[in-house]
Amino acid sequence: MNSDKLEGNWTQLKGKVQEQWGKLTNDHLDEIEGNRKQLVGKIQEEYGIARDEAERQVNEWESTHRNAA
Repeated sequence: MNSDKLEGNWTQLKGKVQEQWGKLTNDHLDEIEGNRKQLVGKIQEEYGIARDEAERQVNEWESTHRNAA
């Protein structure tokens, strides 16, 4: 899933993102608006993890949700 697909299908994917990263609020998700870099940054911030770990998690999540987009 490329970043265009993430942005284009954000409305449908928001619930799945929140299932995976429950600390992200609706306000966070509205602010992110499908921007992959912002998603990685919010995960990093809310979970106190390194950027490369947040990036790894998003990559893994994208690969499991490829068909949803």
